[in-house]
Amino acid sequence: MKSFFILTDLEGPAGVDSFTQTRPGDGYPERVDAAKKLLAREVNACIEGIRSVYPNARIDVWDGHGPGGLFAEDIVGGTYLREGHPYKKLEGYDALLFVGQHAMAGTYNAPLNHTYSSRSVAYYRLNGVLIGEFGARALVAGVQGVPVIFLSGDDKAALEALLFVPEIETAVVKRGLGIEAAEHLDGEEACHAVREGAAESVRRMAEIPPFTGIAAPYTLEIGYLTAVGQSMQGPGVEWINDRTVRISRDDIRDLPV
Repeated sequence: MKSFFILTDLEGPAGVDSFTQTRPGDGYPERVDAAKKLLAREVNACIEGIRSVYPNARIDVWDGHGPGGLFAEDIVGGTYLREGHPYKKLEGYDALLFVGQHAMAGTYNAPLNHTYSSRSVAYYRLNGVLIGEFGARALVAGVQGVPVIFLSGDDKAALEALLFVPEIETAVVKRGLGIEAAEHLDGEEACHAVREGAAESVRRMAEIPPFTGIAAPYTLEIGYLTAVGQSMQGPGVEWINDRTVRISRDDIRDLPV
């Protein structure tokens, strides 16, 4: 039986282009709840695409948005996961798929672009390479021998995915026009693109190698938007200044990615 892991985020679905739709603390909970419904329909389309090729597959769906990006009861045909970082333990999975992904912090005209925190992080640089959530997590999967075969999200996120995994299948559901601006496919078109892209990705997964292009040992430099002090301490941690820290580890899974 084939097994697939779907990693989700809330900034990437069609219809989402404002931080008020993704950050509950901004004071618009009804907008966040509506965005979760938009993400769920694309996740379910991804599940349908996988099952069109492997009807009996095991499919797990991790809610990867910080404050929560899905309602568990909205997921159809997959198992909802929330706690911890299960993508760091992918033994037994055949492939990893991203749904609702955004581009890394600083990407030109990429809607809702950020790297892990939209409020505090300016950039991540891993072994000298600027990297976002896609690249870092693709590498986490890659060192476990698991390929990342699919990404849906905005056009800039798709380009970023192709940079790290040229063979990946992508589904573009919106075109970025700015940090909070995009042209979107309508819901039916977006779900069709995700469904067909996911199906093609699992048909092609033998052609898509795991991403292992950044080798150990790893040094992750995190640049913050404002001074954060030196709260992180310990072996392998070096503060360059009050807005920049470098963390060195032998295993990518031991870094905050």
